[in-house]
Amino acid sequence: MEFRGGALRFRGGVWPVRVFGLAALLMMASVGVRTIALGDGGDSASAALATVGGHPISRQQVDDAVLRGVSPTQLYDLRKRALDRIIDDYVVDQAAKKAGLPPDQYLQRESGASKITEADARKFYTENKANIDAQLKGQTFDQIKGRIIIALEQRQAKDNRTAVIAKLRQDAHVSILLQPARVQVASDGHPWSGGKAAPVTVVEFSDFQCPYCRAAENSVKQIKAKYGDKVKFVYLDFPLSFHEHAMDAARASRCAADQDKFWEYHDALFADQSKLAAADLKATAAKLGLDATKFDGCMAKQTHDASIKNDLAQGQSLGVTGTPTFFINGRELVGAQQPDKISAIIDEELAGGGKSVANRQTSKAD
Repeated sequence: MEFRGGALRFRGGVWPVRVFGLAALLMMASVGVRTIALGDGGDSASAALATVGGHPISRQQVDDAVLRGVSPTQLYDLRKRALDRIIDDYVVDQAAKKAGLPPDQYLQRESGASKITEADARKFYTENKANIDAQLKGQTFDQIKGRIIIALEQRQAKDNRTAVIAKLRQDAHVSILLQPARVQVASDGHPWSGGKAAPVTVVEFSDFQCPYCRAAENSVKQIKAKYGDKVKFVYLDFPLSFHEHAMDAARASRCAADQDKFWEYHDALFADQSKLAAADLKATAAKLGLDATKFDGCMAKQTHDASIKNDLAQGQSLGVTGTPTFFINGRELVGAQQPDKISAIIDEELAGGGKSVANRQTSKAD
């Protein structure tokens, strides 16, 4: 679930690039992109896709079976991607007709990329050398120069195409009526930061021993810095059973919260996940100036176990299976996401009125 990212820079612009996809980016330049068309051979929901001893199995039965394995969030994502493709095709077709060109030629004309030079490629290679060496061991600049140039040109053309379509959508006054799947998450009484009455609430189910949760912390910090009081962040415990120290760490953070030191303790635990044993948890409490007697008593009595287990139960009821899992105004986002992925949803919520939309409780996509 972990993602890492950076920026692909060239003269005159910046492209967002995920470092883990660097090899894929270069490979794309070699193999190109394939489009696969699928057909079901049936004209209606009752059309048979197979027969077993004369017994027909209809397309509707197959579709129902497929949808049973799709969560509300996944269904919304599939619908949204399909809707975006249809909208994009429509606005491009309309613009192409006005220009008297086929859609592909129109897009090529409007989104043509400038020439990528060897200097541009070398700059990219230098800035990303460590990542390139890690993924393409032993490859010198001269060996992959051509692939880098092609990949950068493809990336620039794609970004230019995206910008053209975004402008067409804006001019066409597109209004998305499809609503995302949402759930209500009970988060009152849990540690929070940001704006108390913020229009957007981000609830995170997390585990102090989870490496992906630690990876997500950088993104969370960037989002907090970007949005300030426009976003409220709430922390809920979801200690995974196979993490030996996760439950003790959750207990310790709650005991630290009793002394108004939750976020300091939270940051200390994620700063060094090798120090989660009982003695380490006490040492961290001492380092933060907590009252040792109160802290030790809280840990010994397992004062907050019932509340932690309630968090676990709620997460499970919402379909949480791993950490970190975020709910942004009730919209699920799983994994250690890049800031831009989180920002995209927050921006949608802010544009849509924030909590006035989020308070709608649904268990499936509209």
